[in-house]
Amino acid sequence: MDIEHIAVIGSGQMGNGIAQVAACAGYSVTMVDIKQDFLDKGMKTISSSLNRLVAKERMSKEDADNAMSRINASTDTNSCASADLVVEAIPEIPELKYSTFGQLDSICKESAILASNTSSISIDSIAGSTNRPDKVIGMHFMNPVPIMKLVEVINGSQTSEEVTSAVLVAAERMGKTPLMCNDSPGFVSNRILCPMINEAILTLQEGVAEPDAIDGIMKLGMNHPIGPLALSDLIGNDTVLHIMNVLHEGLEDDKYAPAPLLVEMVDQGKLGRKSGEGFYTY
Repeated sequence: MDIEHIAVIGSGQMGNGIAQVAACAGYSVTMVDIKQDFLDKGMKTISSSLNRLVAKERMSKEDADNAMSRINASTDTNSCASADLVVEAIPEIPELKYSTFGQLDSICKESAILASNTSSISIDSIAGSTNRPDKVIGMHFMNPVPIMKLVEVINGSQTSEEVTSAVLVAAERMGKTPLMCNDSPGFVSNRILCPMINEAILTLQEGVAEPDAIDGIMKLGMNHPIGPLALSDLIGNDTVLHIMNVLHEGLEDDKYAPAPLLVEMVDQGKLGRKSGEGFYTY
């Protein structure tokens, strides 16, 4: 399954990052979003990112210009019709994912692979909204996409070996290290990461230590590059809450119940960096 044209659905932080690394790898890229303003912002972010790489002499100006020239932006989902691989990077709302994949299934050519950048939603559930479950797979890129090496590749129960092989090759061509797992709540990354974050929040809630101490202990003692509370703010406390709910419901185990403090903060709009306030003030 040769992949040469990649479509990315969503031009936000994850979508524009995926579009950037795909274009830098020589793929023809179509980035799709619902509003031109979103696309303009996404293209500006890609341009700024490439310019920083040029300034740091990690990329030539010619290569950066060539990468930008490979990206076409569109508000028309039909522009995905000729794509060999579509990577969806839209908000973590199950019904929105399902409707988008149903639409893509009707638009894209029969051989196209449909991948989701979901961090927690079941690949089998997403595949169930299409007539090609064997060609649906998870490609969970890490944030920020241009820097982080990992792509968590999630196989659904019906994903074909041919599709998995093609996605592994594409991820490697983008300079990533793809590691595989099977469909399960939270996959590997968030099944391990988010309960750790949740435990840090419980530690704060119970008055064991202040945020600086909790994060400092994990950074200095466990060699983590960022503390769990600061990481929750970076990910978005609402996203962490969503993933904890997915784990709690999917695994049916109360050890995954979200910390009451996390629920309270999200209810108050303290979502972290994106709202200006979370466990820290930004």
